[in-house]
Formats: sequence, C-alpha cells, structure tokens
Amino acid sequence: MMVFQQIIDSIEGLSIEDQDYLFELIRKRRIESRRQEILANSEEVMKSFENGTAKKGSVDDLIADLLGDDDASCLE
Repeated sequence: MMVFQQIIDSIEGLSIEDQDYLFELIRKRRIESRRQEILANSEEVMKSFENGTAKKGSVDDLIADLLGDDDASCLE
C-alpha cells in the first residue's frame, strides 16, 4: 500500500491536465458516495417510520432525548 506522501509525489508527477482530471474524478466519486450514504440513511428512516420505531417530537424533545432528560425543561 502506498503511503500518503508517495501518492502526493505520484500526483505531482502527472501533467496539469491529468491532475485536473484526477481531482474532478475524485470530486465526482465523493459526491456519488455521499448520495449513496444519504439514500441509505433515508431508507433506514423510512423503515423506522413503517415499523413504528421512529421517534417524533419537537426540537426541544430531540435535545432532551440527546441529553438524556425526561423533558426539555432545562432549556427554559
């Protein structure tokens, strides 16, 4: 496996056009990867709604849940 510096050195050895192409390719792949992650998250949420396991509430309810409080009275 190449170490990070070796990868950088290899990229610097490419022509400017090839570097631009590589950066654009990486950018597009990262975008597609993020889209797939968002899709997977949304499918998980939809399954939770269908199964009745999704929690519903206000922002205060969410914060209280994250803080482990029974109610959001600490926000007032």
